[in-house]
Amino acid sequence: MGETIGNRIDALIHDQGLKKMRVAELLNLDQSYVTQLASGKRNPSDRTIADICRVFHVNEVWLRTGEGSMYREITRDEEISAFIETALSGESDSFKKRLLGVLSRLDESQWELLEQMAEALAAGKREPETK
Repeated sequence: MGETIGNRIDALIHDQGLKKMRVAELLNLDQSYVTQLASGKRNPSDRTIADICRVFHVNEVWLRTGEGSMYREITRDEEISAFIETALSGESDSFKKRLLGVLSRLDESQWELLEQMAEALAAGKREPETK
């Protein structure tokens, strides 16, 4: 007996390092349904498959058949959007949410300074070079 879609959903949950409860929240599903999917007791609907692929950037062919790689290539914009979506759905006082709040209030000169600081950190320097 070969690998099932339930096995692949279970593998995805483990690869993401998430609890089934969190997966259920992200997919707007009941936790018991996610458990049934991961155990192979239930098969996902086409809508659930589409949601899994969208939320977790999963390769739909892999999810349905096991062929190819687990994840599909995502654009930078998709990666940023997924990060923001995850951060906003987290706890109200999480570091990610607080950081996004601070970033949302920066003016253009502060963005320029932040860029210089990030470049300095990436280059292993303590402070940005003064111009």
